[in-house]
Amino acid sequence: MKYKTNTQLKMRFPYLIPHTSYPPLPLRSRAFGLVEVVVGTAVFLTIAIASYNAYISLFKLVDLSQYRVLATALANEQFEIARNMPYSDVGVQGSIPSGKIPYTQNLIRGGTTFVVTSIVRNVDLAFDGTIGGTPNDLSPADNKKVQVTVSCDGCRGMQPITLTGQVAPKNLETASQNGALFVRVFDASAQPVQGASVHVQNIATTTTIIIDDVTDANGMLQLVDVPPDSNAYRITVTKAGYSTDRTYPATITNPIPPKPDATVLIQQVTQVSFAIDKVSSVHVSSVTPTCEVIGNFDFSLAGDKEDGPLLPKYAQNHITNGSGLLDITGLEWDIYTLGPIDDTYDLIGVNPLNPFTLNPDTDIDLQLILAPKNPQSLLITVKDSVTQLPISDATVRLTGPGGYDETFTTGRGYLNQSDWSGSAGQVTFVDPLKYFQDDGSLDVATSSGQVLIREVFGTYNANGWLESSTFDTGSDSNFYSLIWSPTDQPALAGPESVRMQFATAASTSPTGPWNFVGPDGTGGTYYTSSNSSLSNVHANHQYARYKLFLSTDDTTVTPNVSDVSFTYTSACVPPGQVVFPSLVDNETYSVTVSKTGYLPQTVDIAITDPWFEYQVLLTP
Repeated sequence: MKYKTNTQLKMRFPYLIPHTSYPPLPLRSRAFGLVEVVVGTAVFLTIAIASYNAYISLFKLVDLSQYRVLATALANEQFEIARNMPYSDVGVQGSIPSGKIPYTQNLIRGGTTFVVTSIVRNVDLAFDGTIGGTPNDLSPADNKKVQVTVSCDGCRGMQPITLTGQVAPKNLETASQNGALFVRVFDASAQPVQGASVHVQNIATTTTIIIDDVTDANGMLQLVDVPPDSNAYRITVTKAGYSTDRTYPATITNPIPPKPDATVLIQQVTQVSFAIDKVSSVHVSSVTPTCEVIGNFDFSLAGDKEDGPLLPKYAQNHITNGSGLLDITGLEWDIYTLGPIDDTYDLIGVNPLNPFTLNPDTDIDLQLILAPKNPQSLLITVKDSVTQLPISDATVRLTGPGGYDETFTTGRGYLNQSDWSGSAGQVTFVDPLKYFQDDGSLDVATSSGQVLIREVFGTYNANGWLESSTFDTGSDSNFYSLIWSPTDQPALAGPESVRMQFATAASTSPTGPWNFVGPDGTGGTYYTSSNSSLSNVHANHQYARYKLFLSTDDTTVTPNVSDVSFTYTSACVPPGQVVFPSLVDNETYSVTVSKTGYLPQTVDIAITDPWFEYQVLLTP
């Protein structure tokens, strides 16, 4: 067919048309953009890294497989050596049974160093009886169990290879003149401890016998065919993260140890039991009743468990750091008692109470409440006789020589002021002789330690007031009682010659505002009798001030106040405890403890130490 025009030719054979007849491609279709290059590079790197990691992992797997093959072959080799030894030689050097096999060996295979550990134990089979059983097997060492473990510290990822088997004698048994030593290990709940490390050493013979092995699933290690000896086998039991228990020799300082070195008798079983469990920690902080940190406090800590009479298993002296903190780790479960040995501060409370129980695998916070040292201090701790828990709000009265008579309430701290002669101008209660402000009508200087109405030309002002500095309880607190003394005032001064109001502020408002209120929580009422209960509007506040009002109906007399106190509870006030300072040495005091719902108790206490703690148990 003949085509007359190019158009007809293009329609029939478009592929014959030169390329120049097509429109040019856009620029972005002829080259990669920056985004495409970055994405492509990232994809390439991801694939390359994954391939490299797979390549490395493959080589590691090949190495690990090679290590395991070498270790297994080495274990088999050592086991076959033991099987082909004379039966009497199948044993570990210096162990039981004794033989020619080293306990540990460093052997090289394929250019790699392996550690081979061998353990051989006599086995008492039940077919002919057992030692100490019925019938009593007089030759209990029927077979020998051989255990070979191959490990490699430099072989990354390889777990130890262990092979175990038995070797039997070729000849008939003969009666043994040895005995057996069974070691039983359990925890604080009397449950067996598997995998506990047991170290046994005969200390009474010239031939050294040392055995290192572990307990089975029943917490037992059975040593059969052990040479008899009296108090000769010293045993130590422990486990990673656990406490340690052991036997002890009889010495001059410890003539009757509670667990003496073991004795093995001919054809008899000696069983020794040990108790171990996970260790615990105590986190100690030393503070004042207002939560102020006291650093570098010295104290003693001792447990109830004993290695012998009057020989505590744990007894050490400790000191908190400059921040009043100390972590005591690795402690065995026990009942611990602490005492102050510091030259500057006394222990006036412990939370939890002293002595405290430390259970296995626990961490507890132990708070020591301190006060400046005061010779002959008596700490009274009041507990429920049934639950052994502290009793708060118990009344503790102590009476003694010289007319001593003080009463405190357990679980409550107190802050007080007994001298104002340092004058006004102090915002925060630091100097115990100062206060915040007054109206100029009171006298704090004429009679030391007393607040009086000011006398002018032989007569007293009609009234006056004084506002204290700010007291800090250290944390959110509850406030209980407002107390002042003396309680007896001159009759001519009037029935309410001493009145007080109280103000508190939250922990976020140490500067107030100070809204002074009375018992109904408003500013229009006043506390008019000592030991009044404070309003509950002050609950969960940290800072406090009091305001003292004195007045007289007869200007020839003045009321007086010599002491102002308030009680509170806070995070740093130990429950169930009170302290009585400044007692007389070698004198006897009488303490009476009472609380609603409990039988009161009175006891006499002789003060024989600079610091002494006495516990009173109340019966519901």
